[in-house]
Amino acid sequence: MFHVFEALDELVAMIEEARGLPMSAQCMVPRSDALLLLDEIREALPRELDDAQDVLDKREELVNDANTYAETTKNETNAQVDQQLAAARADADRMIAEAKDKADRMVAEATNNAAVMVSDAENESNRLLHEAQREYDTVTERAQAEAERLLAKANDDYEASVGAGRAEQARLVSESEVVKTSREEATRIVDAAHAQADRMRGDCDIYVDTKLAEFESILNATSREVLNGRKSLRATAGVADRSSDNYQDYQPMGAVYDENVDDGYDDAGYTDDYQDSYEGYQQYPPEAYRD
Repeated sequence: MFHVFEALDELVAMIEEARGLPMSAQCMVPRSDALLLLDEIREALPRELDDAQDVLDKREELVNDANTYAETTKNETNAQVDQQLAAARADADRMIAEAKDKADRMVAEATNNAAVMVSDAENESNRLLHEAQREYDTVTERAQAEAERLLAKANDDYEASVGAGRAEQARLVSESEVVKTSREEATRIVDAAHAQADRMRGDCDIYVDTKLAEFESILNATSREVLNGRKSLRATAGVADRSSDNYQDYQPMGAVYDENVDDGYDDAGYTDDYQDSYEGYQQYPPEAYRD
């Protein structure tokens, strides 16, 4: 392909350098050299260009053949498409018919099943309704009987309660009389107790007074013995004059004791009052003077 371009360049240079003819655009070119360059160009051209030329020469034939083949292919394709469409339509119609038949069968079966289920449901509903009615009647009768029993029991309980209330009322009325009697008896017992206490206080005062009198007698005797002993002791020791001086106004021990006893008696709380003398006895019992 390089030789082709080189030969073409030489041919162009030859034409450009050729001597022109006067009064025209033509020129004089060496024929042999030009033909030689053209032969070189022809020989240097690749074989594909010749084949291309052959193709160009046969272009119309090839185009016609291609058009014919395309038309044939198109017709065959259209025929196949029509055939496939027809088959598809037939399959679709068949499938639609089968689906419709199947749907009709399913609808019929569903309708039958629904009818059976509705019938079974109605039968079951009627059975349950009858059972519920029987149960309702049974429960109603039982409830009515129970209500009557409870009413009778309530009436009996009411009568019993009324009777018990009346009995309790009578008992309370009777107990009020008993309470009144008990209060009177309690008052009587308290009065008797007070009287008994008064008697016991009187007896106690008498007992105390008796014991004090005995104690007074014992003290008087003891005092006299003590004075006699002291006199004897002084007479023996030679102090008779001193004794007479100190005891010029000798009095019996009983007189002194009586005065002291009266003071002790008053200090002990023994007075003519009944209750005070008893309290004095409790505070100063006779045993306190005995030692």
